[in-house]
Amino acid sequence: MKKEDILAEALRVLRSGGTILYPTDTVWGLGCDATDPAAVAKIYRIKRRSDSKSLVLLASDLDMVAKYIREIPPMAVDLVEVNDAPMTLVYPGALAGEAPVGEELPKGDRFHLAFNTVAEDGSVGIRIPMAEFCRQLAFKLGRPIVSTSANISGEPTPKRFSEIPQEIKDAVDFVVPPSVDTESTGKSSQIIKLELDGQFEIIRM
Repeated sequence: MKKEDILAEALRVLRSGGTILYPTDTVWGLGCDATDPAAVAKIYRIKRRSDSKSLVLLASDLDMVAKYIREIPPMAVDLVEVNDAPMTLVYPGALAGEAPVGEELPKGDRFHLAFNTVAEDGSVGIRIPMAEFCRQLAFKLGRPIVSTSANISGEPTPKRFSEIPQEIKDAVDFVVPPSVDTESTGKSSQIIKLELDGQFEIIRM
């Protein structure tokens, strides 16, 4: 498949509420539309992970981030401008949809993040990926994409496609061909949690 055809198929799956296995600028990830609660729930089921934890999202640029955050901390702008390595920023005040009252998941909308992508304190981790494929995917979708490591919860994070369990590959709706992976570092990103008052916490270097 040509790269543009792979991108088109990944977008078709994301728009239909499906899940993908794809290379990011760090490690291979499980992805879906971050505004679709049902799609996000599928990711948790694939990973066998509790949905009480938040997920990292990928956005095409800071303008996209601003659409899903109440206010961008000034430090975020500076960090994005000087950053030269994969960096996930945890923003306060995520604009998220309502959590379900019963067991039925609410329908998502493109203006709010799915409730199950956000931490209990209302924060959300978002990275502007350094990999062109990921940026294009988010840009063409028009909203953030979930990006969580392609492993069963509690097991080691696969650094390369060959290390991803077959169970994971079989569970998603579309697997991006490994030939697209030209920019993954094989290492997790640094994580910095920001506050509006200028305070920050380095969670992972």
